[in-house]
Amino acid sequence: MAAAVEYVRSMFQWTVKREGIIAPDERPPAAQSVALGVQHIFAMFGATVLAPVIMGFNPNTAIFFSGIGTLIFFVFVRGKVPSYLGSSFSFIAVVVMATGYSGTGPNLNIAVALGGIIACGAVYAVVGLIVMAVGYKWVEFLMPPVVTGAVVAVIGLNLAPAAINYMIGYAKVADNFGILVGLLTALFIAIVAVYAPGMLRRLPILLGGVFGYVLYFVLSNVLNLGGTHIDFNAVTSAPLLGWPTLTTPVLDSHALTLIVPVAIVLVAENLGHVKAVAAMTGRDLNPYIGRAFLADGVATMVAGSGGGTGVTTYAENIGVMAVTKIYSSLVFVIAACVAIALGFSPMFGALVLSIPQPVLGGMAVVLFGLIATTGIRICVENKVDFTDNKNFITMAVALTLGAGNLAITSGDFSMGGIGTACIAAILVYQILNKFGMGNKADAQIA
Repeated sequence: MAAAVEYVRSMFQWTVKREGIIAPDERPPAAQSVALGVQHIFAMFGATVLAPVIMGFNPNTAIFFSGIGTLIFFVFVRGKVPSYLGSSFSFIAVVVMATGYSGTGPNLNIAVALGGIIACGAVYAVVGLIVMAVGYKWVEFLMPPVVTGAVVAVIGLNLAPAAINYMIGYAKVADNFGILVGLLTALFIAIVAVYAPGMLRRLPILLGGVFGYVLYFVLSNVLNLGGTHIDFNAVTSAPLLGWPTLTTPVLDSHALTLIVPVAIVLVAENLGHVKAVAAMTGRDLNPYIGRAFLADGVATMVAGSGGGTGVTTYAENIGVMAVTKIYSSLVFVIAACVAIALGFSPMFGALVLSIPQPVLGGMAVVLFGLIATTGIRICVENKVDFTDNKNFITMAVALTLGAGNLAITSGDFSMGGIGTACIAAILVYQILNKFGMGNKADAQIA
């Protein structure tokens, strides 16, 4: 008992520091800590709000479980790895495919997706336990930078059609009004990300969403230039406070085979996050990699058990920390508590659901594109040599299978394009690397 008390006590001790770089076990003054926690929620807008809406999840439930997941992560890593857990974009394509979601309104078949999310989290947690037992080098062996980069790029490319569908409408009939609003929203996000001053530059998705919402309202509701008017009745009639909507999971073999392979992607995402945070803080976080995997897996299982999306550590956190130089884990505890509080506001959820589809499309164009280019950045930052054909071909095969969404189906078994691309990238690289087929520029095929 004494050991357990000491374990908990050690997590909730932060030394106050008022200036300079603030480490995970330090904290800014109270008021600044709260402000920074709220800021992280805004920075995570895409992960906590946009991703669940695109999958047809209840935004209140999703943000509630993102907060719960963040607290679980904090406990498992003893506060040593500052991070907020948001909805992973890796789940979007497979959840949409598993549920047959039309892209509009609530996802009526969400229960089968939840069963798959829980199973994915379980596999992920097992990987964490293995890493805790034998180390993480085998993960790096199976997923070197070229494989990780290819997998991340595939996610963005596989999701690209969803962004376009939001702008033109799921009726697949070109809507010039929707396209205009979507493209202007995307342009505004780009301008904010490049030219906005200070911390505003770290909130492009949130600010872009607000801009697109106001633009759509003026053009449609006020000027009647096109599009369906925004209906505020659901917002005004929703109670300010209320319980999150919970859903009971259903195990479905088709959904399981589609969603479980996402665990491969989550491992790559989390490994990269821990290493990035270690580099920024100057601390050895390798002993916490297995704990981070296990925490993510458990958090995903908990979220899936009640109606939340699968969760993962997020790059937006790294961006905000890089700008502020504040790595205090207390900030993320505060952010988690704010998220949980928002989960108890049906009015907040109704406001999120009132966002017009073209605006969602504009935000998705940027987000999904950033995911794809992040995969390329991983390769660049790790100096992947594309004059070596094993790297060149691994990336080529994965991108083609993922962008083309090659699905493999046999009986009740089904695997979507992201899963096939992930497995293909791992196998192709290992086969070519094993047999010494990594020839350089003198044997290039292109």
